Amino acid sequence: MRSIWNGAISFGLVSIPIKLVNATESHAIAFRQIHTEDNGRIRYRKVCELEDREVSQAEIGKAYEDADGSIIPITDEDLSHLPIPTARTIEIVAFVPGDRIDPLQMGAAYYLAASGAPAAKPYTLLREALKRSNKVAIAKYALRGRERLGMLRVVGDAIAMHGLLWPDEVRAPEGVAPDTAVTIRDKELDLADALMDTLGEVDLADLHDEYREALEEVIAAKASGEVPPEAPAPAAGGKVLDLMAALESSVRAARESRGAGPAEAEVRPLRQGRAAPKETGGKKSTSTAKKTAAAKKAAPARKSTSKAGEGTAKKATATTKKTAAKKTSSRKRSA
Repeated sequence: MRSIWNGAISFGLVSIPIKLVNATESHAIAFRQIHTEDNGRIRYRKVCELEDREVSQAEIGKAYEDADGSIIPITDEDLSHLPIPTARTIEIVAFVPGDRIDPLQMGAAYYLAASGAPAAKPYTLLREALKRSNKVAIAKYALRGRERLGMLRVVGDAIAMHGLLWPDEVRAPEGVAPDTAVTIRDKELDLADALMDTLGEVDLADLHDEYREALEEVIAAKASGEVPPEAPAPAAGGKVLDLMAALESSVRAARESRGAGPAEAEVRPLRQGRAAPKETGGKKSTSTAKKTAAAKKAAPARKSTSKAGEGTAKKATATTKKTAAKKTSSRKRSA
């Protein structure tokens, strides 16, 4: 792997020559900008405003623009002589438990490769010390024109460094959480826990970028003159108003997707203004009970006398139309 920075780790009086190597890579598909009328490439050219001509990369340098618009050139030599100890050094300033680092601070990841045979022993010493202490090292270093904060930890037999944001670069989550007062019931938490347990854990190595794969299929189809595949129709879903019912359905669907049987016990939805129904092992949910009752009423094999039909119609809370239909049916059977 190609190094992007050469320097040393400063570990007290110990200096470890290292090379900085990118630990991550992007597999995102890049697009070019084109002129839609003729597919011509749209390019950005670097032009000098004073000479009105395009310049090469070798002719481009850095400069700071002052408040009055004046330009102050800054060369690479100027940057290499900055009066700070981290110009070419990753300076370890502390060792802390890993859980002290807020994940919001973490940025780009790098591998620190030992530079040459003399670096092997101090490199290994730092690695083993980090392992035994169960801590991470906090360091300061300069890269791409600014001083940065980093965290060193052990990955396999290597030392990795995560770039960290400075604490004042992480925003406080003000106004993010809902400001509406809500009450979460224990049964809702129980079902949320059941859903988490059912979904279980996942090996991150099994996850992949489905968007990129679908995009590759579209590109391949268009390149061969075929019709690109269409997106599947979204699953029809009703508007869920009952949080408990939604949680129950989620648990049930998660179990079915993993080939598990029905849950041994389910918590029935609590309806506003009613007492919570008693829970029994293997009891069906309210929605399931309603479907079962409706199926029994609609079964053609069910037999009943006209008097029983009239009695059922009087006790039921069905609409007037359903009651009239039952009475007409009973008269026809009597005739």
